[in-house]
Amino acid sequence: MAQVMEFKLPDLGEGLTEAEIVRWLVAVGDVVAIDQPVVEVETAKAMVEVPCPYGGVVTARFGEEGTELPVGAPLITVAVGARDLAEMAEPAEPEAESSGSVPRPLIGYGSDDSRPARRRRVRPVTAAVSAPVAPAVPVAPVAPVAPVAPVVPVAPAGPVPVISPLVRKLARDGGIDLRGLAGSGPDGLIMRADVEAALAALRAPEPVAVAAAPARVEGDRVPLKGVRGAVAEKLSRSRREIPDATCWVDADATELMAARAAMNAVGGPKISVLALLARICTAALAKYPELNSTVDLAANEIVRLPSVHLGFAAQTERGLMVPVVRDAHTRNPESLSAEFARLTELARGGKLSPADLTGGTFTLNNYGVFGVDGSTPIINHPEAAMLGVGRIMAKPWVHRGELAVRQVVQLSLTFDHRVCDGGTAGGFLRYVADCVESPAVLLRSL
Repeated sequence: MAQVMEFKLPDLGEGLTEAEIVRWLVAVGDVVAIDQPVVEVETAKAMVEVPCPYGGVVTARFGEEGTELPVGAPLITVAVGARDLAEMAEPAEPEAESSGSVPRPLIGYGSDDSRPARRRRVRPVTAAVSAPVAPAVPVAPVAPVAPVAPVVPVAPAGPVPVISPLVRKLARDGGIDLRGLAGSGPDGLIMRADVEAALAALRAPEPVAVAAAPARVEGDRVPLKGVRGAVAEKLSRSRREIPDATCWVDADATELMAARAAMNAVGGPKISVLALLARICTAALAKYPELNSTVDLAANEIVRLPSVHLGFAAQTERGLMVPVVRDAHTRNPESLSAEFARLTELARGGKLSPADLTGGTFTLNNYGVFGVDGSTPIINHPEAAMLGVGRIMAKPWVHRGELAVRQVVQLSLTFDHRVCDGGTAGGFLRYVADCVESPAVLLRSL
C-alpha cells in the first residue's frame, strides 16, 4: 500500500531562510524518481533546482509560481510505492485518444515533444483544462474612458495557460491576474505582449472633470527582494559598519597589454586582462596581508585570513553577482582565466550555487567594461578592501621624459580604515600600479 511522504523546502545553505518558487518541474499525478528535480526556486543567492528524496506519484503541490516559502515549508507530497498502481492506470486515457485524435497537453507545459522525458502523466487531463472560455459579459459604460486592451475572463479551474516564468513574473510585479487574460498564442497561451497590453491598460489615465484636481501619478514599484534585495541589504550593512576610504592612481598599462599579447601569441588558452590583474592582486596581498582580512565585531579583533578567495564583480540580467575564485593565490594566469570564464558563464545562466557566491576575502571590480574611468566602490561586506579598475584607453603620457600616447588605466582602492592606515593602503595600490606599468616587478616578487 502506498505511503504518502511530505517533502519540505530544504535548507539551501549559507544562512538562507526562504526561497521563491520560479517554476514547477512536475505536476500532480506525475511519477517522479528519487533525487529528481521537482521545482526551480530563486534564493537571494542563485537559481536552484530542488531534487526530491522520494520516488512515487506526486499527490499535491504547495505554493504557486511566484510564492515565497520559508525553509521547512511543505513543497510536495509523494505517494511512495504507488508506481506500480500508476503504471497500471496509464492505459486508461481519454476516449479521444482511442478515436485516433491526439490528446491535448496540459496547458502551460507545451507540446508532448517539449515535455521532459522524465515526466509521465498518470491521470487524464481534467475537463477544466479543456473547458471553453466563458464569454465576456458586456457592461454598459458609465462615462467615456480611454480605450483599453480587451480582457476576457477564463475558467478559474485548471492551470493558467502560461509557459514562460518571465511572463508570470511580469504579471505578478504589475498586479495582473493571469486568470483574467485571454492569451493570443496557440490554444490561448498567454504571451508577454498580452501582459504588457494589460499593464498599459492599467496605467492609462482615467478622464477627470475639468474642475477636478489632477490625479496623483505614482511611479512603478519594484519589489526589493531576491538578488536585488540581497545586494541592497549587504551594501547597506557595509555602509553602516565599515568606515571606508578610497585612494586612486593612474597607471601606464602599455607594458602589461604588450605582455598579455606576447603570452597569447604563443598559442594555448588565452589569458585575460582580468586574470593578470588578479595575479597582481594576490601578489600585492602577500605583501600587505592587512587587506586580506575581516573585522570580528563580537571579539573586537581583526582576523587576517591565510587564503585569498578572490571575488569579482559580474553584471548579469538578474543583477550584480560576485562569484568567488577559491585559493586564487595558488593559481597562475591561465588557471585564473579559465575559472573567471567558467564562473561568468554560470552567473549569466543563473546557475551559480550559493557556495560560488560566498566566502570571498577580497574583491576585484573591473568597472572599466562599462566605459568609465573611475569609481568609489562599496566594500563587499565583510571583506576589508576592493580594487577597482577603470577602462584602459589611449591617453597622452610622459614616457621616458617625452610626451607619448600610452594605454592608461585608473586604479582605485577602497579599504576598511579599521584594518590599516593610509600608508598600508597606499603601499598596496602603488605596488599594484608598479606591476601594471612594469610586469617584471611581479616576476621579481615570485
